[in-house]
Amino acid sequence: MRKKRQKTQLELAFAPAVAGEARRGRDGGTEFRAAGPAAESPAVVGPQMEEVLDRENLRKALQAVRRNKGAPGADGMTVAELPAHLEEHWPIIRDQLLNGTYLPQPVRRVMIPKASGGERPLGIPTVRDRFIQQAVLQVLQGAWDPTFCEHSYGFRPGRSAHQAVARAQAYVAAGYGWVVDLDLEQFFDRVNHDRLMARVAQRVEDKRLLKLIRGFLTAGVMEGGLVGPTVQGTPQGGPLSPLLSNLVLDELDRELEKRGHCFVRYADDCNIYVRSERAGQRVMAGVTRFVERRLKLKVSAAKSAVAPPGRRQFLGFSLTAGEGSKRRIAPKASARFKQKVRELTRRTRGRSLEQMIEELARYLKGWLGYFGFCQTPTVLQALDHWIRRRLRAVAWKQWKRGRTRYLALRRRGVGHALAAKTAGSAHGPWRLSNSPALHAALSNTYLASLGLPSLHASHAA
Repeated sequence: MRKKRQKTQLELAFAPAVAGEARRGRDGGTEFRAAGPAAESPAVVGPQMEEVLDRENLRKALQAVRRNKGAPGADGMTVAELPAHLEEHWPIIRDQLLNGTYLPQPVRRVMIPKASGGERPLGIPTVRDRFIQQAVLQVLQGAWDPTFCEHSYGFRPGRSAHQAVARAQAYVAAGYGWVVDLDLEQFFDRVNHDRLMARVAQRVEDKRLLKLIRGFLTAGVMEGGLVGPTVQGTPQGGPLSPLLSNLVLDELDRELEKRGHCFVRYADDCNIYVRSERAGQRVMAGVTRFVERRLKLKVSAAKSAVAPPGRRQFLGFSLTAGEGSKRRIAPKASARFKQKVRELTRRTRGRSLEQMIEELARYLKGWLGYFGFCQTPTVLQALDHWIRRRLRAVAWKQWKRGRTRYLALRRRGVGHALAAKTAGSAHGPWRLSNSPALHAALSNTYLASLGLPSLHASHAA
């Protein structure tokens, strides 16, 4: 009953603006003029604030924010508290958006680990700002996405990292045996606000929307209880940031198209495929000049390279050369996988074997959903074997003493002689994890009955 009441009240709060409000915003009435003129010079008619505030669009935005969950922003408000907040304050917020006077709050900065090591900053907007950003995103993405380059795959509806890797693989199979692997250094932190807003203004006429988007870019960052300014960059963590990054890099896409290159871009990860090392070095030099002089971004000399595709990784995969090019799990991705499995199966975590497998299964299913796209089943088979062997070694350590180990083996159907011999062995857990006794006691079938998924079997299926 409470949920039904809450839904009804939110629908009333999201009711369409009365005609007078909309006209004041569009015609530049007293309240809108008080907000001051926008700095941008829009060139074309585009999405309007009224589309953002459409009731159905707002309902979808609220659903998306609640579905994505996420941590509180600088004001401490949780996603669960957002509906009640909107129920009480939405009419005021809507008027501010219509009048161009809404002020986004600073984002809360946290540091998260990078897959390649180190940390990167993540800006967490307040849940209210996330809701408004999501509503803006839904309108802008619908208008902008069809105009983006076909070689761009990141953060776009109906496109995926798997499609990007498959496109890259097709280039390699067609004889493009060298890749120009571009790494844009701290891309999200270096985006120039004026250049970005100039590109937004080419697609959006509504000054209220332009002012709101710039407000999200310059809202500031709260770190350690202090708020600092943001003079460049698009803070990672907000719903709008990926779309704005695609708008910035669409200029790079168009330049690469104009030059006739074969390339694939996923967010700030761009690979250009050429037929020789010499051509690759020439392309690297030319594109680096364009990125740094025209886009005012920085190409990382340390992380960018011209190399055969098999020596580089793209979205976690490497590609074998030649007409029969295959997708392989990149060595770094494989190393990260093993490190995560080691963490989940560490004996000192105080988990039983059953609990370990339950946690491990969740990770493996998610990992396989992405890396199962590889075309090297023998690698998955080897990882399967390694995981099961590690679990057997963990169980052996948990049993600790010879008597306990003997009884555990006997309970699981191992004969007296083999159980006694194995329990009294001086060999270490890793060596014994591959022994006949532990294979029999903790068979593949038994581990599967505890919920352990098979990477290789799932891939084959």
